[in-house]
Amino acid sequence: MDYSDEPCDAHPAGGEGLATDDDACRPLCREDLHRGGRREDYIRKLLGGAMWSEDRLQDSLDRVLRIAPSGDVWIFAYGSLIWNPLFPVAEERVARVHGFHRAFCIWSRIGRGSPDRPGLVLGLDRGGNCRGVALRLEEQDVRDELAMIWRREMITGAYRPTWVKATTTEGLVDAIAFVADRKAESYAGDLSEDAVVGILRSGAGFLGTCAEYLAQTTAGLAARGIRDEGLQRLARGCGCVERG
Repeated sequence: MDYSDEPCDAHPAGGEGLATDDDACRPLCREDLHRGGRREDYIRKLLGGAMWSEDRLQDSLDRVLRIAPSGDVWIFAYGSLIWNPLFPVAEERVARVHGFHRAFCIWSRIGRGSPDRPGLVLGLDRGGNCRGVALRLEEQDVRDELAMIWRREMITGAYRPTWVKATTTEGLVDAIAFVADRKAESYAGDLSEDAVVGILRSGAGFLGTCAEYLAQTTAGLAARGIRDEGLQRLARGCGCVERG
């Protein structure tokens, strides 16, 4: 599940009640990621049992931290965490991770779509490599900030938080990457580029449209000197950038 801090001026098809729910339609902020917030209550109404409990989130986080390498904790950002991390970033470095590639392979049934017309968000899928951004957490903030990130990214368990080696110009760092869980119900599989474009052009939820998400991710990468040719083709197909 992906979150982003942007206005919601598009509502999912068939999402009865969303247009009149002011709390649901305001932009996401850090307060929304605290336990027991009104946004959490709203999402729970939509997701029901599919939404992970706080105990399950904490158990997942504990398992990742038990095998944490020594040293600083980094997050490998490849999508909205690049342009909207919602946590204090002590340091960022352009980085490359091998063994995974960036792909629109996660269904979004509320944030960027609806239950009957899901959108797509990015995941790391197996194979290839991915250029993104390594974001370092302040040591004293690690546990609290990771708990916030888990509430954002692991709301339905769409990802497998995985320790990876991220190559930067200043050497290797150990980073947590949110890898697509191929066994999860939200895993969309290997879709054709045309199919992805069609879904991105129409997908919209209370966090905004899939096309906006694509455009902001492409811009966030470009601002750091990263050009993803696959995303560029998708952006042209969606009309996010000029063809050329």
